[in-house]
Amino acid sequence: MDWLTDNKLPLGKLIKVAVDWLNTNAAWLFDAVSSSLGFVIDGLIDAMQWCPPLALVVLFVGLSFWLHRSWKLSAFVAAALLLIINLGYWEETVETLALVVFAALVCMLIGVPLGIAAAHRPWLYAGLRPILDLMQTIPTFVYLIPTLILFGLGVVPGLISTVIFAIPAPIRLTHLGISSVPKPLLEAGEAFGATRWQQLWKVELPHALPTIMAGLTQCIMLSLSMVVIAALVGAGGLGKPVVRALNSVNIAQGFEAGLSIVLVAILLDRLCRRPNHSTDGS
Repeated sequence: MDWLTDNKLPLGKLIKVAVDWLNTNAAWLFDAVSSSLGFVIDGLIDAMQWCPPLALVVLFVGLSFWLHRSWKLSAFVAAALLLIINLGYWEETVETLALVVFAALVCMLIGVPLGIAAAHRPWLYAGLRPILDLMQTIPTFVYLIPTLILFGLGVVPGLISTVIFAIPAPIRLTHLGISSVPKPLLEAGEAFGATRWQQLWKVELPHALPTIMAGLTQCIMLSLSMVVIAALVGAGGLGKPVVRALNSVNIAQGFEAGLSIVLVAILLDRLCRRPNHSTDGS
């Protein structure tokens, strides 16, 4: 086996050379992206923190009732947010919400069109599939290193790493939803003279909407799972107290911060589910 190990392929060195070249020749571009994204996220965080906490609680409760017509869900949203305020993690929760919402928005804006295109072009999905597998299975810290080198410490490398990790979900589920539209439904649209765009907007997307919404939920959950990892490169949010608790072996702080992350995850999952306007109040 010596001949195999002695002739090691220089894959790692090639990646290092590529990252170093980008860092040397395109630093202006990465600085511009970092500054722009940092400005947008900081502005979103500042806007949410400017609003009084109780006002935001009322806003979320009203939004949940408007979407789902469920007083039980609204009561849970109010109780969860008030508990987070009581534990003293409101500012960190706002930062996490801003990061997750922004990351999910970017993932959906990129992932849904890519999923639609891949559903209509099998060759495109065949090319995307190994890339998506790589993005979902490669250890997060592996691509966190080049993003940290290119974008520096702060929220931006955490955001980009979160997008890389979460974007396969909306692409795959959008592809699944569009691909699973029944053929008779498509043929009925064609029989009525629908154009390709009319087929997409009036037949395919309405049928695939539950699956696309499941992709949004998965994207949010995957983004939240990156909260602690993003905190290691300077991103704010609920990951910071978790990292501090880990460093100091503070069980109480770790449990409280972890519970806050769980509550945010459940809250966002319930809010982003497809609305069900039932009349039984449940």
